[in-house]
Parts: sequence; structure tokens; C-alpha cells
Amino acid sequence: MTEDAFRDATQTNPFNAQLLDRLAALALPDCHLTAGCLFQTVWNQRSGRDPAWGISDYDVFYFDASDLSWEAEDRVIQRVAAATADLPITVEVKNQARVHLWYGERFGGAYPQLHSAPDGIKLFLVSSTCVGIDVQSRAVFAPYGLDDLYAGRLGMNRFNPKPEQYRAKAASYQQRWEWLTIIDAD
Repeated sequence: MTEDAFRDATQTNPFNAQLLDRLAALALPDCHLTAGCLFQTVWNQRSGRDPAWGISDYDVFYFDASDLSWEAEDRVIQRVAAATADLPITVEVKNQARVHLWYGERFGGAYPQLHSAPDGIKLFLVSSTCVGIDVQSRAVFAPYGLDDLYAGRLGMNRFNPKPEQYRAKAASYQQRWEWLTIIDAD
């Protein structure tokens, strides 16, 4: 799957297309639409389903190290919420510059301090789901390529090896898209 084909496939979900336009207008620093809203749209298309089927939320990562307070992140969350209030979807916004401050308390374990939004995308548990689209340039970020995503091969991200969490995440995907193949974490 080429980057152009991936970008085109993700745009069959009208919410992705609208989010990219609206987020670009907000001009958030280092902003990417990422995660399930992209790869699940591709899987839905491959499965003959509605492109937005089963997508629980639409993830937005940005990176702003100038103010690491919750209040600053919440102001961005509120701006995005206002810009997307008419859409019947849930939009989740996270400043990747501050994830290391709360991750351990919420999920357990250490989390590295990141230096960009793509740094966060690179750490998703399933390597083939590590994808994002820069909202300004529309460049595709897929550090581990797109072939496994399109083929439905789910492998543990060796840069964030958490076998139990990986297996649970992969199994939840396979319950919804039965044709996906899970590669054992061992």
C-alpha cells in the first residue's frame, strides 16, 4: 500500500476528511490525526463495511512543550471540541509533550519523554497501527510501513514490547475484523 493509497483510503471516512480540514485551520503545533480512525477505516474498506463502522474515537496528537500544564492542554481540547461540536464523533486530543507526566500513574510503567507527535505514534502497541497524517502537510507518517496494515498482520511493536497488552489489543481488533492475523508476541 502506498502513502497516496493510504491517504485516499482514510479519506473515504468523511469524519477523517473533515477533521483534517478543521484541525489544519486551528494550526496546532506538530498536529497529527492518528490511530484507529485511520487504520480501522482501511480495514473497514477492505471488509466492505461503512468506512466509519466501529470507530469509537478519533485521536489527535499534537506537540507543544512550551506549557506542560493540564490547563494548557485542556484549552486545546476545548478549542478542538468547539471546532468539531457538530460532528457525531468523539475526538480525543493529547499533547505528546506531556504524556510522560501522567502515563505511569494511569497505565503503570515508565514512558519516555517525547520530542514530537510522531514519537508518540511510534509507540503504539501494534506496529502496523503506528500511522498518522500531519494535518498541515497531509504527509503520512508510518514508521514501520503500510504493508502489514493493509495485509492485516498484527505484530507487537518491538520498540514498546508489552506482550500482555499487545495480545489483548490484537485480540480486540481480530474480534471486529476476523480476517486479521495475529503474530505471536513471543
